Amino acid sequence: MLNPWNDKSTTIRKGEELQMENLQSYLQDFFTHKGDLKVTQFPSGFSNLTYLVQLGNREYVLRRPPIGANIKSGHDMKREYGILTALKPNYGKVPTPILYCQDESILGCPFYLMGRVEGVILRAKMPVEMIPSKVLMQGISNSFVDTFVDLHQLDVKEIGLDDFGKPQGYMQRQIEGWTRRYYKSKTDEIPRIEAAAKWLGENMPKEPKDYSLIHNDFKYDNLVLDSQDWTKVNAVLDWEMATIGNPLMDLGTTLGYWVNPNDPDFMKALNLTPTHLPGNLTREEVVHQYSLKSGKTVNHIIFYYVYGLFKIAVIIQQIYFRYKKGFTHDQRFAKLIDGVNLLGEITHMAIAKKRLDRLF
Repeated sequence: MLNPWNDKSTTIRKGEELQMENLQSYLQDFFTHKGDLKVTQFPSGFSNLTYLVQLGNREYVLRRPPIGANIKSGHDMKREYGILTALKPNYGKVPTPILYCQDESILGCPFYLMGRVEGVILRAKMPVEMIPSKVLMQGISNSFVDTFVDLHQLDVKEIGLDDFGKPQGYMQRQIEGWTRRYYKSKTDEIPRIEAAAKWLGENMPKEPKDYSLIHNDFKYDNLVLDSQDWTKVNAVLDWEMATIGNPLMDLGTTLGYWVNPNDPDFMKALNLTPTHLPGNLTREEVVHQYSLKSGKTVNHIIFYYVYGLFKIAVIIQQIYFRYKKGFTHDQRFAKLIDGVNLLGEITHMAIAKKRLDRLF
């Protein structure tokens, strides 16, 4: 019997429909099994679009770039498919890659198909009845860090991803790149976001020698938990931003999403991930556990935390920019600019207080 809280798909959002006849014909040619095609959409997520594809009695997940996105710069389906292909036999905690299609005559863009991983995904707006107990949440939180550490300890040469990124100069490229993306998608005057970009450029730590595969968006709603034991992580999703780089920048991004239970309500209002629920580790404890389990010394944590906050702000700004330009009509995006403003305030306080806790 399936867990009632297993992640589910729903009706496709207006403007994000797929060309069903083209897809049916393409899949019928690829697969030996036949059947009627049914497509629904996983409603969460703010970047690449994700669909449940049912062909006869088989289920798959289809990923394609968002409508109106610059595909070459940040939504490379071939690259994401390649990561899954390398990780599946070596890491295991990823969906099974099935096919990659670069023929844009099918859906108007490249896309790929992967196996569906059934399970539970903890989201910010989960039903009250679904919220884990304090004890269960504590176990999930510890597994979160364990899975993160395991990912960073993969031998990239052994799994064939050593040429997947350029670790030298990674930190500077990231700061410059996200700053450039912010100004390219700027819609409003937000001085504290601009101040954060300037501070990051002026306060980069010395480039470390320790590099690893990094996910770059490691958070609760990118983890599929086992239906029968929520403390077990079955799969890590959304590898579109993964690369080879400084693992502490990956940690910084995760901390950027992390809101403590004792943070003020307006920080909780961001509602990006359910880290404020009782039983969760705090930001400080995440850093401590990560350092303890990975054996890494974590220095300059405020820099990495501010980087994470700034990067998330830019991602939100880019989505809001697409909404303002009319490329997407998803009403979830209408007030994202408020999140950019709030993240600007948090970067300001983190820089001023030079700490992860009690920012306000």
